[in-house]
Amino acid sequence: MSRLLTLACLLLAVPVLGVLGSWLALDAASLAVLRHQFETVLPEYALNSLLLALLVALGVALLGGATAALVALFEFPLRRVFEWALLLPLAMPAYVLAYAATDFLQFSGPLQTWLRALTGAQGALWPDVRSLWGAAAMFILCLYPYVYLLTRAALGERAVPLMEAARLLGAGTLRRVREVALPLARPALAAGVALALMETLADYGVGSYFGLATFTTGIYKAWLVMFDRDAAAQLASLLLLLVALLLWVEQRAQKRLRFAATRAGAVHAAEARAIELRGGRAALAVAACALPVLLGFVLPVAVLLRLVWLEAANAEFGLPLARFAQWAWTSFKLAGIAALLATAAALALGFALRLRESGALRAAARVVSLGYAVPGAVIAVGILLPVGWLQARFPQAGTTALVTGTLFGLMYAYLVRFSAVALQSVEAGYARVPPSVDETARMLGASRRRLFAELHAPLLRRAGLAALLLVFVDVMKELPATLVLRPFNSDTLAVVAYQLARDERLGEAALPSLAIVVVGLLPVLLLSRSLRAERISSA
Repeated sequence: MSRLLTLACLLLAVPVLGVLGSWLALDAASLAVLRHQFETVLPEYALNSLLLALLVALGVALLGGATAALVALFEFPLRRVFEWALLLPLAMPAYVLAYAATDFLQFSGPLQTWLRALTGAQGALWPDVRSLWGAAAMFILCLYPYVYLLTRAALGERAVPLMEAARLLGAGTLRRVREVALPLARPALAAGVALALMETLADYGVGSYFGLATFTTGIYKAWLVMFDRDAAAQLASLLLLLVALLLWVEQRAQKRLRFAATRAGAVHAAEARAIELRGGRAALAVAACALPVLLGFVLPVAVLLRLVWLEAANAEFGLPLARFAQWAWTSFKLAGIAALLATAAALALGFALRLRESGALRAAARVVSLGYAVPGAVIAVGILLPVGWLQARFPQAGTTALVTGTLFGLMYAYLVRFSAVALQSVEAGYARVPPSVDETARMLGASRRRLFAELHAPLLRRAGLAALLLVFVDVMKELPATLVLRPFNSDTLAVVAYQLARDERLGEAALPSLAIVVVGLLPVLLLSRSLRAERISSA
């Protein structure tokens, strides 16, 4: 079993190895392509990607850190509501927010039309939202919850009692926040910003829709427009290098998030009280927490609902519910199959790791855990490169027909991308099962099959369901790999929404976009429920 699982893990690493292996096959033609990239498009890709990353990093750090500090350290009206409401933008994919913002803010949109009618102004009232600054705003509003969630957990664990101690020593509020809370929050801020930047660099929908020249859009242009696989592989490898650097930063920051707390410290943490805000300060705190929820979730959902209503009213035969049902069924089918496969693989791998039989398997599992950090563009290129190499050397094998445009190839890409999500959930479930339980079962003569089926499986039910749900929602929202590898006539909600929005048919794109948001709410509600349960249990 260990050997089989090790082999499966290594197969999931093939796309990354395929991209990195492209540098081993450099010849004169490849060097000429690389030189041409450095002289033409690569500086623009690098500059735009760097500026976008800097703007997003600054924005999510300020917005996520500020809202986390307000919720964790201060008491003000509606604070309990904002504890979970600030997570709602996680359900909104950045490309869906981009579609809604474009419709609402563009020259012909309702806001500018109303303002021109009110003021009598002529022409555009502000620059087009489809720009680098607009893309940065979309990512900030969708991704700040990563920083909020990690920073709030770090501050809630240690900051309140330490700030209470600093108050007793005579420190003012600003000094307590600056010298106590901020140092504690710094590792969480770094980890959250790194996660947000990985999502930003992996995005294709916003960059393509806004017409930005970034590494991800450049990869697809090189592969699908210029038909230059060498250029696509080299750009993918550079993007992979950036993501690996961010992953190293995130993992290093995560290690610093672990604080030791004694039982007495936990008691003092429960007794310590947050700083109460009143009057104007309380109003500012409410406004600061309400604004990202309003802009990142409530307003975009309202815009999408308005577009659906207008489309239903203006369409000759109403909404295309039959086609929507087909897109939804395809999305649910692909997401369901991928979620079942990823969860089953994660349970098998987690059980094997629990037995601690093979060092090679542990190393291979770590490789699998890196898959979620690999952008979908890199995975698509990494799958197609080895397939093309095999097809060129063994024309009769038909490897291209096996992977490209087939359910098998798409499922393979999903497992490479999202097995790490399921494995992380299963490992978290196993962490709550004491090893003494296994030892007791073995002493009573339980076999491995009975150990897993009758002991581990019931204890891992919640972790398994969480893994199933998370992978399901991630696949529903996934765009880049699906766009390249999907079977013929198997468009998903994400692909259809992107294609309709690209053709400026935002009214038709609203319904599939809204469906993606509704499905994305499921893990957000699950996360908020678990956080609320933790708060109640620690009270």
